[in-house]
Amino acid sequence: MAGHFAATAVRCAATEGPILILQDTTEFIYGRSHPGKIGFTRTINSGRYKAGQANVHTLCGVLMHSSLAVSLAGTPLGLTAAKFWTRSKFKGTWTLKRHVNPTRVPIETKESYRWLENLRQSMALLGTPERCVHVADRESDIYELFCLAQDLRTRFLVRVQTNRLAKPPPAGPRQNADHRVYAQLDAAPWSGPHHVTVGSNAAETACLQVKFAAITTLPPIGKQKRYSSQVLTYIHALELDPPTDRPPIDWKLVTNLPVTDLAGAVEKLDWYALRWKAEVFHKVMKSGCRAEESRLQTAERLVKFLALVTVVSWRIFFLSMTARVEPDAPPDTVLTAAQIAALDHIDAARPKPRLRRRILADYLLQIAMLGGYLARSRDPPPSNIVVWRGLTRLHDIAVGITIGAKQRCG
Repeated sequence: MAGHFAATAVRCAATEGPILILQDTTEFIYGRSHPGKIGFTRTINSGRYKAGQANVHTLCGVLMHSSLAVSLAGTPLGLTAAKFWTRSKFKGTWTLKRHVNPTRVPIETKESYRWLENLRQSMALLGTPERCVHVADRESDIYELFCLAQDLRTRFLVRVQTNRLAKPPPAGPRQNADHRVYAQLDAAPWSGPHHVTVGSNAAETACLQVKFAAITTLPPIGKQKRYSSQVLTYIHALELDPPTDRPPIDWKLVTNLPVTDLAGAVEKLDWYALRWKAEVFHKVMKSGCRAEESRLQTAERLVKFLALVTVVSWRIFFLSMTARVEPDAPPDTVLTAAQIAALDHIDAARPKPRLRRRILADYLLQIAMLGGYLARSRDPPPSNIVVWRGLTRLHDIAVGITIGAKQRCG
C-alpha cells in the first residue's frame, strides 16, 4: 500500500483547508473448518441449547484499523495508515477488567495502542500536523491519544465516553477526587439551537441545543505521574423533543481545537458528522467488493488480499463522492484514459447517445447504469455498490474492445 499512501499525501497537499483523518476499526468474519490458521475476533451468543445453556462460540477473522483522509466537502482523499491483526484467543473486555485495572496498564501493551500508531503514521506521511484533525468515535477516548496529539502539534475531535477527573475552576470548590468533567459541562449555559436533517432522505429535521466549555482535564489517577493535565474543549449537543421511534441525538465531543462561540461549536459537530464516511468505506469493502467472501485459508494471505481490496474500495468511494461534490469536473480527474475511451465507445454504439456533456457526473451515471442503476428522475444518487458493479462490467467491456481492435474473429 506504499504507493497508495504516497498518492494520498499528494492529494491532501493539493486540497485546501483542514483535512479530517477518520479512524475506525472493522472486522472481517470468515467461516473456516480450521479457524486457528486465521485467528479470532470476538465471541457471540447464538442462542441457547435445549437444556438452557448458552451457545457461545468464537468468530474467526481479521481486524482492520484504518485512517481515512477526507476533505471538508466529504471527498475521501485516501488512506493515511492501516493496521491488520488477528488474535490467538479472545477474552472480553469485561472479563479482563475483573483481574486488571485498565487505567494502570501501559498503553503500549494494549490493543488500543493502534489509535496512537495510526496517528503517528498519518502525521509522518502528511507532514502538516497543524491542518489535520483526527476524528474518531468513543473507542478512541484515550488520554494518551490526547497527549500524543499535543506532542505532535496536531488536532483531534473525539466523542466522549469517559467522565474524567477535572480541575475545578478558580472560583469553584476545593478540588477533590470526585470532581468530574460532566459536572462542569452540565453547569455551562446553553449557547443556542442548531437544526440538522436526520436520515439519508433529509425528510426529518431535529433541533439541538448546543453548549461548550473549556475544562482542565486531569489524567487517570494511575498515570498522573507520567502525563500532565490538559485544557480541552467539550461540546454537548442534545436533541429537543425527540420522536419516540428512534433514540435522541445526544453527543458529547472533546477537542483541542479552539471554540469561542456557537458557530465554532456547530462547525465541530458538522466535522464529526463526517465520521460516518469511515463506516461507508468499510461497507464498500464488505458489501461492494465482498471482502468477506474470500476463501483464502491463512491470515497472511487474507491480509494481502484485504490490502488490495482496501485500495479498490477507496477508488470506488472516491469516484462516487467526487461526482457528487464536483459534478462538472472533467472525467479524467478520476477515471483513466482507458475507462473514458470504453465509455465513449459504448455510447457511440447506441442509437441515441447519452453522453451529451463531457463531465464527471454524466460518466459516473453511465458506469452506474452498467451496474443496474435505473436513473429515474426521483432515484437517489448512485450508490457505491452499483458503481462497483458497473466498474466490473466496464473493465470486461474495455478488455473486449481492446481485443477486437487488434484482431477480428469469426
